[in-house]
Amino acid sequence: MHMKELIIISGKGGTGKTSLVAAFASIAQKKILCDADVDAADLHLIMEPEVKKRVDFQAGFTADIDQAKCSECGLCRNLCRWNAINDDFEVNPIDCEGCGVCVYFCPENAVNFPINTCGEWFISDTRFGPMVHAHLGIAEENSGKLVTLVRQESKKLAEEKGLDLILTDGPPGVGCPVIASIGGASTVLIVTEPTISGRHDMERVVQLAEHFKVPAMLCVNKFDLNLDVTCNIEKLANEKGVTCLGRIPFDPVFTRAMVQAQTIFEYNKGSKAGHAIKGIWNYLSDELGL
Repeated sequence: MHMKELIIISGKGGTGKTSLVAAFASIAQKKILCDADVDAADLHLIMEPEVKKRVDFQAGFTADIDQAKCSECGLCRNLCRWNAINDDFEVNPIDCEGCGVCVYFCPENAVNFPINTCGEWFISDTRFGPMVHAHLGIAEENSGKLVTLVRQESKKLAEEKGLDLILTDGPPGVGCPVIASIGGASTVLIVTEPTISGRHDMERVVQLAEHFKVPAMLCVNKFDLNLDVTCNIEKLANEKGVTCLGRIPFDPVFTRAMVQAQTIFEYNKGSKAGHAIKGIWNYLSDELGL
């Protein structure tokens, strides 16, 4: 069977996306887990992975002036659009954007340009199978590049192990990391909530999936907190050609399970939310041909 890649995204944070991925992980067969939310990864809090491989993630550059070679001609300071070089010809690494202008124009070749180590990525084992995940450093850039790397490594590992599904916890929002996470995916499942911001951000991520020609489906978490907005969201989804897979009721069991580092099915097999999730998963499995 052709390998499928399911990306769970949300448009905004806090909709229950990661808890839903963890729940799917406990019932899906022959899959690999991928946490592409590299800026604020937290799937590992539930999966408790045992790291088998750890690799530095390197991207971007920061200038560094060799004082022994520098003639203090001032050309680098004049050319720097970011004012990252002070009067003592020292580079502020926070202000430096890594454009390389100072490197290329320095007449003394006094500017070094080392690549940055921005974070790490991992291949791990979990109780639900292999997992590829990453950690991007605080305020570091190139999150989209790291997302792409994590997806590539997930696909490579899935092929090596003969697995049918890559189950990916995608990043929130509609920016570069999200774009990097959905391109070429089999399907995206959008998890939203019945709030004004939930509806707004769901609409934006639907537009993003449409732009990249990735089939999109929808489920509404905590739907019973505001039935009017839930109905409004589902109406909007139908107008956009997005399949509504189901509704998940508000259930404190989700939070209690998370506190215990468990999925909802491990914590309570008979919850109302769990029953709804099983129905959504069965629908997804049929759509993906699993």
